Amino acid sequence: MEKMEHLVQMARKGDTDAFVKLIENSQDTLKRVSFAWLKNENDVADAIQDTILDAFANIRQLKKAEYFKTWLVKILINNCTRIYRKNRKLLQFEVSADRFQKENRTDAVREEAVGAELEFFDLLKILPEDSRVIFQMYFGEQFTIAEIAEILHMKENTVKSRIHRGKTQLRKQIEKENRRAK
Repeated sequence: MEKMEHLVQMARKGDTDAFVKLIENSQDTLKRVSFAWLKNENDVADAIQDTILDAFANIRQLKKAEYFKTWLVKILINNCTRIYRKNRKLLQFEVSADRFQKENRTDAVREEAVGAELEFFDLLKILPEDSRVIFQMYFGEQFTIAEIAEILHMKENTVKSRIHRGKTQLRKQIEKENRRAK
């Protein structure tokens, strides 16, 4: 596999094949982060498509090649936020929040996930909206707290506290499930 920095340099010079390789290398990350945010296959596809187009149009503005993945996820988060807000406005007039969750649970996504990924995906649903993406980025994609804070325009302490709060909430839920199972 070619080094990411080299591919970024080539993409900045207009090499579309290099750009495609960069996107292919980042595809799983884009899917996981956008699903944590949007939870709907069509919205995820739209967010990823918009992200690819935005990244392609603006690749020359990327200052440091080693930050490509962070830069790409930042674009993705902005697109997910835009889609989420648009959907939220529409949903306020169409359906209740409870019905929305039932309608947007996709069996195809659940079948695609296996083993630990499925458990992680299910655990993310327990967390409040403001913690899901942080958990996906931190535990699923191994972004640092500083990188997450930068991407989401938050203070590092906010990211840390949401991770801590989320861990506590997940621990309580797992203990509750274990008591039920006995």
